[in-house]
Amino acid sequence: MSDARAYTPRGRTVRESRGDREERAGRAAATGRDDRAIRQPATGRTERQPATGRTERGARQPGVGRTEREERTAAARRATGDDQRRTPRGGRTVDPFRPALQVLDGGRVGARAGRRGAPTGGRAAVIRTVDPRAADPDDDAPPPRRRPSRPATARRPARKPRRPPKLADPGRRLRLGTLLTLTLFAVIGIRLVVLQAVEAPAYAGTGVEVRTVDLPAPRGAIYDRWGNTLAHSVEARYVFADPTRVKDVPAAARALAPLLGIPQSELAEKMKPRIREDGVASQFEYLARGVDIGTARKIAALGLSGIGAHRDERREVPGDDLAANLIGFTSPDMVGLEGLEARYDDLLDGEDGRRVFEVGAGDLSAPIPGGRQETTEAKPGSSLALTIDRDLQYRFQEILSDRMAQVSGSTGAAVIMEIPTGEILAQASHPTYNAADPRKSRPTDREDAATSFVVDPGSVHKAVTFGAALQEGVITPDTTFPVENSIVKGDTAFSDTHRADGRRMSLAGMMAYSSNVGTIKIADQLGKDRLYDYQRRFGLGKRTDVGMPGEASGRLLPPAQWSGSSEGSVPIGHSVDATPLQMAAVYAAIANDGTWVQPRLVRETIDPKGKRTPAKPPVTRPVLSPENARALRTILEAVTTVEDATGVTAAIPGYRVAGKTGTGWRLVDGKKQPGEVASFIGMAPAENPRYVIAVFAHTPGGGGGAIAGPAFRDMMGFTLRHYKVPPTSTQPPEFVVYPR
Repeated sequence: MSDARAYTPRGRTVRESRGDREERAGRAAATGRDDRAIRQPATGRTERQPATGRTERGARQPGVGRTEREERTAAARRATGDDQRRTPRGGRTVDPFRPALQVLDGGRVGARAGRRGAPTGGRAAVIRTVDPRAADPDDDAPPPRRRPSRPATARRPARKPRRPPKLADPGRRLRLGTLLTLTLFAVIGIRLVVLQAVEAPAYAGTGVEVRTVDLPAPRGAIYDRWGNTLAHSVEARYVFADPTRVKDVPAAARALAPLLGIPQSELAEKMKPRIREDGVASQFEYLARGVDIGTARKIAALGLSGIGAHRDERREVPGDDLAANLIGFTSPDMVGLEGLEARYDDLLDGEDGRRVFEVGAGDLSAPIPGGRQETTEAKPGSSLALTIDRDLQYRFQEILSDRMAQVSGSTGAAVIMEIPTGEILAQASHPTYNAADPRKSRPTDREDAATSFVVDPGSVHKAVTFGAALQEGVITPDTTFPVENSIVKGDTAFSDTHRADGRRMSLAGMMAYSSNVGTIKIADQLGKDRLYDYQRRFGLGKRTDVGMPGEASGRLLPPAQWSGSSEGSVPIGHSVDATPLQMAAVYAAIANDGTWVQPRLVRETIDPKGKRTPAKPPVTRPVLSPENARALRTILEAVTTVEDATGVTAAIPGYRVAGKTGTGWRLVDGKKQPGEVASFIGMAPAENPRYVIAVFAHTPGGGGGAIAGPAFRDMMGFTLRHYKVPPTSTQPPEFVVYPR
């Protein structure tokens, strides 16, 4: 710092400048010459020149120690004005180190430098030059001429140095920050004291409550054989009330009634404070289940005290009444009540989860962060894939309803089974209902007629008698015998509507005209014990276990309980209780070359992860030999081909059809009901059956025969076209009713 301040404007220290002056003085003494100071008022500077005739920087003086050539060159320069030379300091007016010195010394050095460089009152600058009087007297050189000087330019006065900006006071900021921090801590401390000392009893009185919220598990869906949804659950909301927190019950009921579609009086009753059986005030009451999410949001926007909504689910049936009698429905709590929903409730129903957490009581009714929280995740239920074909089911229901409407029928059923799997492709009932809104239906509307409709099958049972007789060798396909117009068994006479007048009839003729007398005569040869045995082999008198809840088992009359008339009634299908599905399985066994296959509705189950598990294989058992089964199918084919036969209305153009008509009664609790039950059970194509359809219709006013055959024809025709079964390529056999 001291050396920097001692620098002169030329960049040399004061000590170095003094050494140079002493050195020049020594040289002058050695040469005997003296330096003279010559004033040059024009420049305001003083420059000292040695007596040797040279300037300080080594420039020669004119005429001193020069050659002739040098003199001429110098004269030429003087003539052109180029003889003036600027010293290195000639163009400098500002000290280059002044800014640095000002910063280091706070502006004081710059001020001193400015004062030093400024011209002083009237004093001329002194320059060193050669004194002419000190020259050698013997030297004949002309006296040196005065160097012309440049006009003096006035120096600008040094600017007053700017004072550096005044920085902010850090101490002031520190004091302000400290004050704010202390104030904040003081407020927090005062609040803590108030909470602990003043308000603590109030909060201690409210305490902590433990809340439990159920997490509903999604219920499994029900699909048809192709994966189309028949029933499934969708996310919804349940609306609840906490009666202890509802401030204005009438106002809340008035606001919720239009949104929930529930009368105000009913809502107000649910929101009234009440005491539970354990003596504690109820804090939860359902107001509505399965509410749409949008409606729940509107309710939440009302901001009603004590009213809330949580996640729920609602069962939806996209087809409304499609297979409704099969599927059934659930309660608002997602519990299966009827149909497959009830039968497979344990499979479809998932395992609900639960969330337990602590909340502050009273006005602090909110979860406590860091408090007790336990969550058990819900486990969704599995799904069912049925054997039902949605398109087929829709068409069967449509045909059955139209036909039943023509005769004001009370109850109807239609079942189609696939050969040889035993899978039920459609199972229609009349009447039906909307499974999406079962509250508007009657209990009888919700019954599955195919499994709960117990009938006295009538003549469709004759195929059992004929099959047993063929299998036991009592008759052959070519058997013929005389058939009277009537026969008496016990105290009852059994007659035929188509009078044979004792003529010999073929088995095909007896079946075509549904001869009661001929069938009873065959049963007499078979015997009641063997007939009863074949009834059981064909699955009568026992549930099929197809999976429908409430399935009736039917009833068979054991041989020991037969009366005299039973020997005539049982072979022709009376004194026998059966369901339409049981009778359909009998004909499916005939179509399946004599092997009975258990009907089934469930094809597979699907777990929540999508894993598919096929249903257990159906129970099967042989009843007839394939040869006898084919012979029986040929006999049944006469019903739709022989002129004036009972089943000609069931014939399908282009296809061979085998089947049987029937007329029976409906039984309720073992009692015969008014009217009759008309039926037709058939198979197609008869030469190689693919499907069996059974149609039953109870008509209190009669006329059921006009329903069953045509309904079968329409249903089977649609089925064959739906599954693209090619028409029959062969002609049915020519049947002889009265052989000679």
